[in-house]
Amino acid sequence: MAEERLRTVASLRGTPAVTLSAWRGRSGRRYVVGVHDMAEPDLAEMGDAVVIAVRRDGAGIAQPVCVATSGESPRERLKRGWLAHVARRGATEMHVHRLAQTEDERRAVLEDLDIPAAALN
Repeated sequence: MAEERLRTVASLRGTPAVTLSAWRGRSGRRYVVGVHDMAEPDLAEMGDAVVIAVRRDGAGIAQPVCVATSGESPRERLKRGWLAHVARRGATEMHVHRLAQTEDERRAVLEDLDIPAAALN
């Protein structure tokens, strides 16, 4: 599995564009993600999403560390624990996929991505 960087442009209102990327699952399906620095994300505002913790090697190649689902109200203790866990494993970015509408769809994305999973909520 490899990251596919996507080209983005500035929004029409002059604000910086969100950095986008994509990951392909075993099925060949592509999952578009917003890329966030580990220092900036606020999981409480993420809502329902699939979150991939990512580290980059010396050549800038993304390596998934762990994947989890984020619910509407993940417990603070679990969020902090998961973030600490992936940071210890070298994660510097969070790739957030918000297009899975239901918990079943998010679980299917987790299985398709075939990245070690950890419960977030």
